[in-house]
Amino acid sequence: MEDSSKPPLPGRTVLGAVLVAAVLGAGTVTLDRPGLGWLLTGVALLAVAGVQFHVWPGMTRCLWAAAGIALLGVGTVRAAGWLYAFCVPLAGVCALQALVGGASVRAMLAGALTWPEAVVQALPWTGRAVRALAPRSRPQAVARLLVSALVSVLLLVVFGALFASADQAFARLLARAVPDVEASGAPRWLFLFVTVGLAALGIAYLVAAPPSVIEPGEPGRPLRLAEWALPVALLDAQFGAFVLVQLTVLFGGRDHVLRPGGPDFAQYARGGFWQLLAVTSLTLAVIGVVARFAPRAGQANRAAIRVLVGVLSALTLVIVASALKRMALYEEAYGYTRLRLAVSAAELWLGLLFVLVLIAGVRRRTAWLPRAVLASAVVGLLGFAALDPDRFIAGQNVDRFERTGRVDVQYLSELSADAAPELARLPVAERAALVVRWSLRDERDPWYSYNYARSRAKLSP
Repeated sequence: MEDSSKPPLPGRTVLGAVLVAAVLGAGTVTLDRPGLGWLLTGVALLAVAGVQFHVWPGMTRCLWAAAGIALLGVGTVRAAGWLYAFCVPLAGVCALQALVGGASVRAMLAGALTWPEAVVQALPWTGRAVRALAPRSRPQAVARLLVSALVSVLLLVVFGALFASADQAFARLLARAVPDVEASGAPRWLFLFVTVGLAALGIAYLVAAPPSVIEPGEPGRPLRLAEWALPVALLDAQFGAFVLVQLTVLFGGRDHVLRPGGPDFAQYARGGFWQLLAVTSLTLAVIGVVARFAPRAGQANRAAIRVLVGVLSALTLVIVASALKRMALYEEAYGYTRLRLAVSAAELWLGLLFVLVLIAGVRRRTAWLPRAVLASAVVGLLGFAALDPDRFIAGQNVDRFERTGRVDVQYLSELSADAAPELARLPVAERAALVVRWSLRDERDPWYSYNYARSRAKLSP
């Protein structure tokens, strides 16, 4: 009798979907640049979960899955590899949220830790499924089918090589349509096949045997009012004093920097931005500790939390505005770079988190907050991708060149193909100094590594 505590074994459809996802990932994912293959592999992995589900998942899980696919789709539109390096991990977090769920931070972390365990447990689980299916299949029919498949591949390779040697146009078409399966690409192919295959098996196992994620209860020994209110109140006072000083700086802006004896733009921005960014992050940690250990029983405790944490969050918003003002002045004086734009976006997102904290305090409910934070990160990153950061940076620097005649051609050369439409606005001399590999028109991406920005850059004049 089969053990009812064990998850049901995957059927032929699930195993076939896992194999298709592994082959598709190995043949289409490009590790050196974003492309269509990432999106196709993500959809294939989603299909593995779809065929494994026996009951239609809830709308919330479907939305998390759609968010992960949207993040992977950024690589089909944007060519900036540094931007895609943020999208892929966050897509994985969305996938885990769709598979495991969890409302609190602890539950989300516990769900993430189930992933390696699920991959390990999926291997014997798959082995049992294959052994269970073997007796019901006809060995001779399977063997003949494998022979037919091998003969088909052999014929395609032989005739394809002959046609390619007979016509260069067909050779180029074949090179673009068929993934790299040469000896030089074999290690990459094998690595991706194993990686994507294990990911697909882990997804199937998590759907078949969803882990029980335990939400945290009340702390064993909550802090007394005086224990947490005193340090937070003192922190409020210190933040208030700093904000009073910053208000004159914040609204003084350029005049404060340019006055006699004042700092220059570099000293003003770099001397304080990173410290204020650290202050914002640490303040979130302080609020998290208060939210976890401060008791909510009693009118005095609830009122103290709302007042002290609310004041701290509101004062931090002024600090966020001051940090953004510093960076804006720095960018106005010295131009935009990826780092400056990215950290400004990160600081803006942290400011949004404090707004969410204030809303949670007004509503007196915090259960929705962790998922709202993750959702804000997804929406923020997709919005950042919609801004097209490399093109935005190039456009701002070209505008600055038109005003001042100064431009860092070497830095602009490091931007991706996203920047091509703005770089085309530069005069001929400056464009001639640019060294960008994606501008070569005789280089074409194969279909599985298609990218809109690179395609647009190669077709632009």
